[in-house]
Amino acid sequence: MPKKRRNNGRSLKNAGHGTPVHCTHCGRIVPKDKAVKRYTVRNMVDASSLRDIKDNRAIENFVIPKFYLKLAYCIACAIHHRIVRVRSHEFRKIRKVPRVFVKREEDKRPAQAPKPQAAAATTEAAPAATNA
Repeated sequence: MPKKRRNNGRSLKNAGHGTPVHCTHCGRIVPKDKAVKRYTVRNMVDASSLRDIKDNRAIENFVIPKFYLKLAYCIACAIHHRIVRVRSHEFRKIRKVPRVFVKREEDKRPAQAPKPQAAAATTEAAPAATNA
């Protein structure tokens, strides 16, 4: 009978049994190497409450704590909640991890590079005009 996946759906190689973990959604016990694991960072309060707290806080530099969660899903829950998707036979062979585009704080800042370049261009152009 043909194999569906090269690793049989597990990342365990020559290590015996994987330690069991509970699925976050349904509570099913799944081997740790087979579970779909996600690490999430969430705010303790929602966005509208966060804005109210920031407006009325006594300490200016107070940082509101966050939840750091390590979630483990069984395969059935991960597919049902669209954490992972079902892939066709050809795409299952692709082992490269798909890129995830995350906007970071550096991308949100305005670019400051053009200002020094524009100043350098005007200083070079000015002496050339005076010599002619």
